[in-house]
Formats: sequence, structure tokens, C-alpha cells
Amino acid sequence: MDTEITQARPADLHVVLAEHSRYWGERDLRSLHLVALLQEFPATCFAARAGDGIRGYLIGFVTPDATGYVHLVATRDDSRGVGLGRRLYAEFERAARRQGARRMKAITSVGNTGSVAFHRALGFDARAVEDYDGPGRTMVVFGRDLPAADRDG
Repeated sequence: MDTEITQARPADLHVVLAEHSRYWGERDLRSLHLVALLQEFPATCFAARAGDGIRGYLIGFVTPDATGYVHLVATRDDSRGVGLGRRLYAEFERAARRQGARRMKAITSVGNTGSVAFHRALGFDARAVEDYDGPGRTMVVFGRDLPAADRDG
């Protein structure tokens, strides 16, 4: 079944949240799904659509210091291991470069080994930062510079 990556719409979050565990398993990340991000940064939020629904999505934005920040990226449990996450990131990078991004950034929890492996495979550096998300909340921070030749999209 073909999967098309398009701009995400606020209504897509309702679909995703209705099937939250299919994207996030036992982790409850519903509070991070902010409709305002899709409203304010529509050009950098994407949904991977197929005939059977939303197979994956990415919510991101470009910061004032030219960083393409990925807030959330997830693929549905039946759509993993086929390169969909990589495709979502590639679409986001193109959009972020059009907005002047010079680097990429994302974060995850220390125990999320799948996310660490995924981001490293995409060429990100990973470092643990103590108190990143508040006292005693160490997070893994991913970063990668965008080559100058690639920024113009």
C-alpha cells in the first residue's frame, strides 16, 4: 500500500491520539501532542497517509537560531522498519532548509534505545544532558549540522 507524506492537519492529531498506543506503546505522550504546533508551524509538520490511515507523523519547527527541531516523530506499530521514519525526517529537513535551518535537533529519554539507534543511523550525534528537562531529568539530545550545500533544498 502506497504511503504519501503530506502536511499534517490539526484533525490528524485526534486520529493519532485515538490510537496512541499504536504509535507509542505503553508510553503516554499524549500531553506532548499540541495542536498549536500544527496551527503555528504547518509547513514543518507531516503525516504519512495510506488507505488504512495515518502510518506515521512528524511535528517540528524551525527555531529563531536556525535549528530544525523535531518535537515528535512516530510510526504506527504495523509500519516500522520500512524506512517511513527516515522519509518523514527527509521531508522535514527539506522544509526546515527552506526556512533557513542550519542544524537539526531532537531529544528523547535516556532509556529510549530505539530512538537513540534511529537518530544515530540518521547521522545525529547523541549526548546525555543532565537536568535538561528539569532537576534530575536527564535527556539524550541529538544534533546534526546541515551541510551548507544542502540548505537551499
